[in-house]
Amino acid sequence: MPSMTHDTARTAAGGDPAAEFLAARDFLLAHRGDPDAASAGFTWPRPRSFNWAQDWFDRLAAGNTADALRIAEEDGTVHALTFEELAAASRSAATWLRAQGVAAGDRVLVMLGNQRELWEVMLAAMRLRAVVIPATPLLGTADLRDRIERGRVRHVIVRAEDTGKFDTAPGTYTRIAAGPEAPSGWRRLADMYGAEPDFTPDGETSADDPLMLYFTSGTTARPKLVEHTHASYPIGHLSTMYWIGLRPGDVHLNIASPGWAKHAWSNLFAPWNAGATVFVHNYARFDAERLMELMDRHGVTTFCAPPTVWRMLIQSDLSTLRTPPREAVAAGEPLNPEVIEKVRDAWGVTVRDGFGQTETTLQIGNFPGVPVKPGSMGRPAPGYRIVLLDPVTGKESQDEGEICVDLGTRPAGVMTGYRDDPERTAESMADGLYRTGDIAARDADGYLSYVGRSDDVFKASDYKISPFELESALLEHEAVAEAAVVPAPDPVRLAVPKAYVALAAGWEAGPETARALFAHSRAVLSPYKRIRRIEFAELPKTVSGKIRRVELRALTAAGSGTEYDEAELG
Repeated sequence: MPSMTHDTARTAAGGDPAAEFLAARDFLLAHRGDPDAASAGFTWPRPRSFNWAQDWFDRLAAGNTADALRIAEEDGTVHALTFEELAAASRSAATWLRAQGVAAGDRVLVMLGNQRELWEVMLAAMRLRAVVIPATPLLGTADLRDRIERGRVRHVIVRAEDTGKFDTAPGTYTRIAAGPEAPSGWRRLADMYGAEPDFTPDGETSADDPLMLYFTSGTTARPKLVEHTHASYPIGHLSTMYWIGLRPGDVHLNIASPGWAKHAWSNLFAPWNAGATVFVHNYARFDAERLMELMDRHGVTTFCAPPTVWRMLIQSDLSTLRTPPREAVAAGEPLNPEVIEKVRDAWGVTVRDGFGQTETTLQIGNFPGVPVKPGSMGRPAPGYRIVLLDPVTGKESQDEGEICVDLGTRPAGVMTGYRDDPERTAESMADGLYRTGDIAARDADGYLSYVGRSDDVFKASDYKISPFELESALLEHEAVAEAAVVPAPDPVRLAVPKAYVALAAGWEAGPETARALFAHSRAVLSPYKRIRRIEFAELPKTVSGKIRRVELRALTAAGSGTEYDEAELG
């Protein structure tokens, strides 16, 4: 007699773990363009047990011959898997990984590129109730040692070309390599394709079971280890689906590197929550013209990219894209208003900003069909109540303060905490609020505008300075490709704004360019906000692409580099 399938077993037991999830998802899809109604009527699904791969993806994939995943390689080849094919492949992967010793609760470091095996392994790990530690292939040996040790890794799955990084990474973990050949001591992931696709789970998945452990990008300190469950990211990303404006049948392109939370946000959970195709352009070097050509060819309808990519796109001829996407969003860092304006002029599409963290799903956003206010990141997402906490008094503010999520409403998309760090978890979730560490201002209509990280905002002549505001002003000048503003010591004002500037093509670092930027600063900023010093340099970034202002503050304090002073240049 054939074994009972997971869905059949659930039905026989009288339960359908996906029913509540499906109802919530369909409610949000039905209220596109009406976030007030969506927020008023939405409630988070709270199933006792839930396995997104088994209970949702398999349901979505049954008989579904639409592309679930389409990868366009740099050499022009395209690899595609239908929902039905991907579900079967991930079941085979789960069968094979179980035979290699991967079991429920085991921590698996997954360091793969944008290749089909990444998605197959992610779904397989969910089926096995293993805990995934995503890692970018850009990591070096020292970072990997830290992840293996603090993550208590039992198994690693990496590209064959990266196996050498683990030669000096101690541990008794299982070593699995993706590629046609595996080095000595490594097992070949490709062998999973010959495994039995009729996978039967070995137990029930509690919605509260850990699913993912993310090391944060470490812009200001040692990376934290963020824990998410089988509910917090799979279910929590219903808010992200709603913000992007995804619909069943969409082709969604998200520019994000594997290993970081945004990749899971928009290359896994949000699009497949909606039943959309995940489209990936697997490139080694960014090429705006090539990207737009592929967007046209593959009919991309929804597009998400970090501000760095948007800034590179507007340096090119945006009219190259004949059929712009229906929806365009940006996340990772606040998007500067001038970028939004240039894209709108060229594509007739408004790029909508959104705010979230590795620790959460999309908390705040500009949603489809709602006017976007310049400089604002929007309003709270359905299912989230946002509180602004005055950093001085510790009391709720109606105007400006630290962005906090009200945990009393039990939002599904918030992490369980920082793994193995109860003190930091308690501090970040004290008094029933999750504290983001980011500052925002709220206007009379409830729109929130980003001010900066609480540790980035500084005072000059007793005025509070938001680096983001000054950086946005600098980016309006054609000479500026990227900018980061930090406080520089000053004997009179305590601190003055100093800008580190990466120049656009065709501009040379020197006093004449500095004078032009100082003049621009005087023209567009209030006197107390003006840029007083400029240094031309490449901006230090984390491997996820975020600017390390903490490093720039240290460089400024040390007085290194060649800077131009407004007063000296005249």
